[in-house]
Amino acid sequence: MMHGIRTALTLAAAGLLMTAALGAADKVRMAPSVEFHLADGTIVRPADFRGKVVLVDFWASWCPPCKTSFPELNTLYQSYRGRGLEVLAVNLDERRKDADAFLADHPHVMPVVFDPKGDSALAFAVRGMPSSIVIDRGGNIRFTHMGYSGKVLDSYREEINLLLSER
Repeated sequence: MMHGIRTALTLAAAGLLMTAALGAADKVRMAPSVEFHLADGTIVRPADFRGKVVLVDFWASWCPPCKTSFPELNTLYQSYRGRGLEVLAVNLDERRKDADAFLADHPHVMPVVFDPKGDSALAFAVRGMPSSIVIDRGGNIRFTHMGYSGKVLDSYREEINLLLSER
């Protein structure tokens, strides 16, 4: 099943290497109830972070723009985590050794979770790689991004600042 997801995401990513399609979610909806697994096996859910702004980023070692976006998201996390931002970097590699090799080359402090079957990508309706979802303090999806460029990083900052200012 994951092979089909990878093929679909790879094809979608091919058209997005240099541009990003981004915007507010069509309508506000609750983030799906999914479980992510940290490297140590601990389970985390987006709902565990109620009261914080959460950026859920879907990435894989085989995704060329992810090599750029991953370190930028880590820097963003370090800049905003003290203000109430949580980042969940969701790895979709089928083979853990591929993810581990990528992570060895990309030092990070943001939490990385693993979903080799792609269940969470389906639940969040991910259509390309990388893709990110920005969730407000109440657990609502407020913004979605597909692809990556410096403009997406600017959008993240604007959206995070907006959501952190909301009570």
